[in-house]
Amino acid sequence: MFNPFEDFKDFLSKAKNLPLDRLAAAHDQIMGDLAAGYGKLVEQELKSLVWFVEHNRVIEAYKTATEVIKEVSYDAHSIEDFCYVLDSGTDIPYLISGPAGIYIAALCNNADEDAIVLRLGEMKRTLHFLGYRLPYGKSLRVEGDAGNFTGSALQGGEVTVTGSTGDWAGAGMTEGKISIHKHCGRNTGEWMQGGEIWVGSRIRGLGRVASGQIYQAGEPVGPA
Repeated sequence: MFNPFEDFKDFLSKAKNLPLDRLAAAHDQIMGDLAAGYGKLVEQELKSLVWFVEHNRVIEAYKTATEVIKEVSYDAHSIEDFCYVLDSGTDIPYLISGPAGIYIAALCNNADEDAIVLRLGEMKRTLHFLGYRLPYGKSLRVEGDAGNFTGSALQGGEVTVTGSTGDWAGAGMTEGKISIHKHCGRNTGEWMQGGEIWVGSRIRGLGRVASGQIYQAGEPVGPA
């Protein structure tokens, strides 16, 4: 009788000898390198003791994040895993939602993959600035909720959030598309210069939209 699993014999035999310890060690090394990079960012940002969301401050934090990740080898799966490392708070004593989100945004923007999925539905906290400055040709899908400033300063990329977002979604975006399946907060599209924001349910408040288009449940609602 024909055995449909005959061709898998060699594979199964080799699978028993997979270097799992080495794979785990490599993963831990990547997480350690990413944590070290985040530590450098936090060290820079904590000089003022209090972190405020200011335009120049955000730009400088992103610049620092981009510099510290240059020497780190990672992929899209590593980014998702590191989000949970941040959320656990065990190995990273200073989780600041703003810089943490900017750090994740820098990782996404500079990853080799063009399409990135972050399954964050089990996270206890939400990260701000996810999708910040996402460039043209890149897509970011967040499965779960995201914090404030989701897709802010978007530069042509496509951001999808299957849950809800906080305030200032799409603030300062120039082009691209943001899709929020559930709700979003206040000041949506503040100083938006172009692109589209699609919200599946309630928008708590629109910002001062310069250009572009915002849709709520498929209907255009801004700019006025």
